[in-house]
Amino acid sequence: MRTRNPMDTYAGLLFVLFGAAAMVFSVKYKIGTAATMGPGYFPFVLGAILCSLGVVIGLRSLFWAKEVKKGPSLHWKPLVLVLFSVVLFGLFLRPLGLLLSTLFMIMVSSAASHEFRMKEALLNAGALAFIVLMVFVYFLDFQVPVWPSILVGRT
Repeated sequence: MRTRNPMDTYAGLLFVLFGAAAMVFSVKYKIGTAATMGPGYFPFVLGAILCSLGVVIGLRSLFWAKEVKKGPSLHWKPLVLVLFSVVLFGLFLRPLGLLLSTLFMIMVSSAASHEFRMKEALLNAGALAFIVLMVFVYFLDFQVPVWPSILVGRT
């Protein structure tokens, strides 16, 4: 049997394989019922949903043709800048604290956009740093340094 859309066939097969793997690995744990869920219930149900979705996508690819368009080319600048900003955040968190490392991360990742404007990026970085401070430090009580180690006397 010939498939009309090979990419959907492969995607469906991949979904079925991952779903089946999740179901197989989840049976090591107690599954339980919907009323009394065990630790294996959620991965088992997600695996079943993934398998079902894979079957639907695979069958659809056999009967319906979809116009396959060439995708956009890979843009390296945004990819590198966003990943680099996350690495910088991890490297700067201890020495610079949460606020400054968040500001650096937002500024570097904002530079990935072709619509980058310094004033808007600074405003966005300040607002997001405040939100991060409120959520993670005050509401969730994460034990992360907020200020640079030089200012608070840590080494």
